[in-house]
Amino acid sequence: MKDYSLRYRQVHLDFHTSPDIENIGINFDPDEFASTLEKARVNSITCFARCHHGFLYYDSKLFPEIVHPHLVNKDLLKEQIEACHKRNIRVPIYITVQWDNYMAEKHPEWLARDENGDPIYHPNSYKDDSTVDPGFYRHLCVNSPYVEYLKSQTQEILDAFPVDGLFFDIVNPLDCSCENCKSGMEKERLNPEVKEDRLLYGQQVIDRFKLDMSAFIRESNKECSIFYNRGHISTAHRSIKSAYTHFELESLPSGEWGYLHFPITARYARNLGLDSLGMTGKFHTMWGDFHSFKNKAALEFECFRSLALNLKCMIGDQLDPNGKISYPVYDLIGSVYSQIEAKEPWCEGANPITEIGVFTPEEFLDSRSLDGLPSAIMGVTRMLEESGHQFDILDSISDLEKYKVLILPDTIPVDEVFARKLDDYVENGGKIIASYQSGLNPDKNHFYLSSLGVELVGEAPFSPDFLVPQGEIGKGLPITEHVMYLKGLEVRALDNAEVLIEAKVPYFNRTQERFCSHAHTPSSGEIGYPGVIQNGSSIYFMHPIFSQYNQNAPRWCKQLFLNALDLLLPQPLIKHNGPSTLCVAMNEQEDRGIIHLLHYIPERRSQEIEVIEDVIPLYDTKISVNIHHEIKGIQCVPEGIALEFSEKDGRTEFILPRLKGHQMIALQYEQ
Repeated sequence: MKDYSLRYRQVHLDFHTSPDIENIGINFDPDEFASTLEKARVNSITCFARCHHGFLYYDSKLFPEIVHPHLVNKDLLKEQIEACHKRNIRVPIYITVQWDNYMAEKHPEWLARDENGDPIYHPNSYKDDSTVDPGFYRHLCVNSPYVEYLKSQTQEILDAFPVDGLFFDIVNPLDCSCENCKSGMEKERLNPEVKEDRLLYGQQVIDRFKLDMSAFIRESNKECSIFYNRGHISTAHRSIKSAYTHFELESLPSGEWGYLHFPITARYARNLGLDSLGMTGKFHTMWGDFHSFKNKAALEFECFRSLALNLKCMIGDQLDPNGKISYPVYDLIGSVYSQIEAKEPWCEGANPITEIGVFTPEEFLDSRSLDGLPSAIMGVTRMLEESGHQFDILDSISDLEKYKVLILPDTIPVDEVFARKLDDYVENGGKIIASYQSGLNPDKNHFYLSSLGVELVGEAPFSPDFLVPQGEIGKGLPITEHVMYLKGLEVRALDNAEVLIEAKVPYFNRTQERFCSHAHTPSSGEIGYPGVIQNGSSIYFMHPIFSQYNQNAPRWCKQLFLNALDLLLPQPLIKHNGPSTLCVAMNEQEDRGIIHLLHYIPERRSQEIEVIEDVIPLYDTKISVNIHHEIKGIQCVPEGIALEFSEKDGRTEFILPRLKGHQMIALQYEQ
């Protein structure tokens, strides 16, 4: 099997260029182009064959009418590839799929259409008044003759160029009701009038397209990499990963993704068995933001975080219509990639070390109709990252053997097969934390997960209600009522299960007829029902604490959860005395562990995006590691500065005198 390992320092070079701009590529200089990339330490760059406007950037013999009408240099793509190959720079080739304005105009019968027969646009294209922003955002349907054109164009590229890889963009499952899809649904005994059936068929269509296209490519090229981009890697990718050689995690924090999307997606994708990269951008905001520059500190964080989560790096850029590469942009990229290059020896061949597994609700929801990631997975990720815990994100098919604790955040349904798998995990020494509806059967009327030790009564009759922290589960919190804003479930503790915290109820629920003050009624002091229950190796929270934390971050929700985790995992892999803004990750090479520490703070300095401008150093950060290796030396890398360390209570402890931005620390194992 071919090794499709990615390079660490990649660029995705957008070139969506309007037919209303002349002299396309007139200032392109292949030597200047490639030497600028080389100086910036770029070793792979994705260049364009066909853009969202629908135009080609090479001298097409099959489709001369689709070559950009003002392309001065018909050999633009050819010269990009040749110049880069001379400098050992890889050049995957970009081909748009579902967005192609030229084909949308020429072949409206190929358009994907909604249930009303209207073209399907990208959801973000709609304005508040339901009009559509200017652009090329109508989707073409890959369940139409359009695919034959796409294959012909792809074949021409495979024949004309030395193809390192193919990047197919905008490859999304669609809720499509075009004539081809309606006919296909009827053949599959699906009802085109039912949204769920359309979504199911849309997923089948896109999966078949990927498998078919990859098989088509392999008839001509056995070696090139293949990737299909939909802007997110989800649990739906597991069943179709054979169509891919690797994953590229598009996640521009200043775009629609935000800073939380990438770590969630990376912690899932890295476990699917394919090499992966994190794709950010040099833009201040989003793709298409010409002549803009990301703050260097932000670009550092986004790239260094890819390394910390055991992924490679990619930075999005776009070429000016005249074809001249921007020196200032590559000064910026080079300032980061030169650091990446120095860090690579401590990243190559590494694997993440984790001890907590978190199930994502995305598996059980219709991700095609989700507006962003589920709230619960965002909340639990925030809590765990803010506390330095090492974790993966899982689906129900994942192997559970390596994890000491599993977390089922808020909305993880459990069928009989999954329940048996989880109960077996607990019987073999594993531990579980679940909240709210997690552990219920898919119909949400019974707890299938017996290890939780709870029985469903129904929805909690009061909301908000209140928890009074006490004992070990309440450590660090005052012994008084703490409001739980989101409605929970009323449960009954089964025999041998212990109620750690009771929920107290308000005087009454706030209604039009009965209300108090501005927000909600205070506690009556009366106990209503169990709030937190422990059953041996399992702890259950009646409230959706993770969704709540994502909504408005009550510190007590995080503290209660972390206290529960301390009860089940008293000796975690890593502890530190730094602030909650410190990001910690640990990977392992054959003979050493590599700890990544990052301290960059995204700030909401504007209405639209978070930015990182300043790098705030930390001093005398104490790190404590619980790892089953004898350690003979610890040093900061790549600097080679040795750190003193000691052993205490089975843990290795050391102090990092100064952390500015990102620091890797190598723990050398005794052989």
